[in-house]
Amino acid sequence: MKYTVLTTLFLFSGWVWAQAQFDPSKAQVHGNFQIDAQSYQVDEEIGLTEASINGKKSALNGFGNITYRYGDFSAGIRYEAYLPPLNGFDQQYEGHGIANRYLKYSGEQLEITVGNFYDQFGNGLVFRSYEEWTLGYDNSMDGVHVKLKPADGITLKGIYGTQRHYWNEYEDGNRGIVRGVDLDLNLNYLFQSLKSSKTRIQLGGSFVSKYEKDNPFSDYKLPENVGSYAARANLRRGKWSLQAEYAYKINDPNSLNNFIFKDGEALWLSTTYTQRGLGIIVSAKRIDNFAFTSMRNPSEGRAPDINFLPPLAYQHTYTLPAMYPYNTQPNGEMGVSGEIFYNVKRKTALGGKYGTKLSAYYSLIHGLEKTPVEGQTEINIPGTDGYESDFFKFGEIKYYRDLSFKMEKKVDKDFKFIAGYTWLDYNMEVIEEEIEQGEHFYESHTGFLDMTYKIDPKKALRMELQYMSTQQDSGNWALAMVEYSVAPKWFFTVQDQYNFNNPESDNTYHYYTLGVAYARKATRISLSYGRQREGILCVGGVCRQVPASSGFNLTITSSF
Repeated sequence: MKYTVLTTLFLFSGWVWAQAQFDPSKAQVHGNFQIDAQSYQVDEEIGLTEASINGKKSALNGFGNITYRYGDFSAGIRYEAYLPPLNGFDQQYEGHGIANRYLKYSGEQLEITVGNFYDQFGNGLVFRSYEEWTLGYDNSMDGVHVKLKPADGITLKGIYGTQRHYWNEYEDGNRGIVRGVDLDLNLNYLFQSLKSSKTRIQLGGSFVSKYEKDNPFSDYKLPENVGSYAARANLRRGKWSLQAEYAYKINDPNSLNNFIFKDGEALWLSTTYTQRGLGIIVSAKRIDNFAFTSMRNPSEGRAPDINFLPPLAYQHTYTLPAMYPYNTQPNGEMGVSGEIFYNVKRKTALGGKYGTKLSAYYSLIHGLEKTPVEGQTEINIPGTDGYESDFFKFGEIKYYRDLSFKMEKKVDKDFKFIAGYTWLDYNMEVIEEEIEQGEHFYESHTGFLDMTYKIDPKKALRMELQYMSTQQDSGNWALAMVEYSVAPKWFFTVQDQYNFNNPESDNTYHYYTLGVAYARKATRISLSYGRQREGILCVGGVCRQVPASSGFNLTITSSF
């Protein structure tokens, strides 16, 4: 039925445009696409057999977006193909078809979307709908999105619909209906007395609920309407800014929290100080039983997340420091972090001719201190309130700690480098195996050096050297990468990741890669051959497992 309604809307809008003396010169068509293809081969040296590569010889993921705009109206479709999905992506994506489609009207005070849409309320604690292609993650909403701006400084949003779950059509009872409203107030626009104030004040509030039918075969009477609300504030004055958001969710028993009936809470705080050459950011976060999905107990695959829990841990970009990324724990975590950025002035001992950029980062994340509820001897017993927890107390079990330093320096007009060090504690049982009380730690020390030498205005040579020392997991790692570029079209790369002193094996392993990329205007084609080690890929605190592989990789991206 939803496709019939959408088709009718398209036909009606086409008729309206035609009656309005349609001018083709004012129409715009834009789009982009990406193709990721991979071949798979047996490579017994790194443990790849026919069974481990699922019998695949090749796989392909691809998408194409097309957007049409005319005046205040726009429409778009998104085609996706997984033939079959790349290893590491959920196999429920296999197939192809129109994944998203929408029709939108955008006026000065009113914006309305029918079909698929993405949005976020505040920091996302109670609602965020987004897509991350590299993770195979898409929880797009399918329904109606309304945005109103009745006056300067007031923005009101409303959402109603269901979320994407692979290719599964929505049917009564197979996932919940999501409904929500969000109000954003900029007080400096609303009140005449504050318009010239140096203090900028922005307040907001959200309410989001999920309706999901109770399971008649469940052992418990499950709530069919689960509501959540959030309040936020953003204050800025001079060099200082403060951002805070608190969210609360009523009891929501589900497979992620072992079907306990405890209410959930989330708190995000961040303060920033900036002046010329100096920046300081201090943040804190507390999450307590705050998984919020539109499927309480999916039969297979991942349930679509209604909300988003912002990551507190630093998002490393270099390969070896990023080997142990942190995955946000919705059942409970408490952490703090701090970042300092300092630009050393030119013509000083450390600054030199061009100045030097220094940065330091620290984060510490623990579990919550949980005690059994009255009448129970254990926590998280299904059908109970689960546990009690002191709001301001760190738990004894450490989940993650990261201490990192980085220096960026331009030595002369042709040579620059980035050097850094990371000390990491990583609770593998909690982060990867989801054992809340686990204490199996990996401690690693990693250094890296990234050097770029400009041969001439078009040619450059870049080299990365990285080294990781750890006595656990797969042992020590070294990485060397050389990239030769001829701007703006050609890039050639040779890389090797070398694993040695592996406590579980007497062998050493080389994960080598040879690659070439070609770019022209908005199109980029890259082809590589080599090995990919097994690991975890995270983007913004959301992660997926990446299996080991060996073979060719092809990526084509373009936009128009």
